[in-house]
Amino acid sequence: MGVRDLVYRLYEHRLEASLSPRAIPRHVGVMCDGNRRWARSAGLADVSSGHQAGADKIFEVLQWCRQTGVEVVTLWLLSTDNLARPAAELEPLLRIIEDTVRELVAQNWHVNPMGALDLLPADTARVLKDAAEATANQAGLLVNVAVGYGGRREIADAVRSLLQDHATRGTTIEELAEVLDVEHIAEHLYTAGQPDPDLVIRTSGEQRLGGFLLWQSAHSEFYFCDAYWPAFRRVDFLRALRSYAARQRRFGT
Repeated sequence: MGVRDLVYRLYEHRLEASLSPRAIPRHVGVMCDGNRRWARSAGLADVSSGHQAGADKIFEVLQWCRQTGVEVVTLWLLSTDNLARPAAELEPLLRIIEDTVRELVAQNWHVNPMGALDLLPADTARVLKDAAEATANQAGLLVNVAVGYGGRREIADAVRSLLQDHATRGTTIEELAEVLDVEHIAEHLYTAGQPDPDLVIRTSGEQRLGGFLLWQSAHSEFYFCDAYWPAFRRVDFLRALRSYAARQRRFGT
């Protein structure tokens, strides 16, 4: 091990030792951004190489989350806007996502797909649904896999589900309007029954949400990291946790 690696490991251990178990976020949302730019910066002509490197990074990050006591992780892998990409790029990306989800199942992670699965190709949607069924009773860290996901679409789907639910009970629109509150909508989100994200991490240097967990992130803390997703290191993750722990959460006040 070189001097540089030794210094890095010492710094990493120091960061980890500084974290209090009481200050670990229960739910971490991750915007896995920068795969294509990482591939180009590495001189790779095929951007799918970046997507594969990003998929490989997922398994490292999940281990880090489990080691530090995080209970829920939401990974944004493909937005609804991404579905409009050229087929030459989208199809290899979908195959990588499918393989990643299968490997999550093989490694016994509890997988919960979230997104507009009806917008996805049938094969991709089936892999996601099969993963949810196969791991439904799996204990431990819950992994939300956001594919074909958009925050506005999620809210629209939640309202639609809410209206359909009450329609089956014979509730009129007027009666629903009298009692409707935020909790009614929250019960129909893709993350229903889960804690809202305490910390949202976005890689690649971009400092915007882009529609990620719009409803759930109202009181989240945000951490923006310059590293592209495939180059995201454990020390970057620990820095995000340290930043989160140092904040005084105000919950909108």
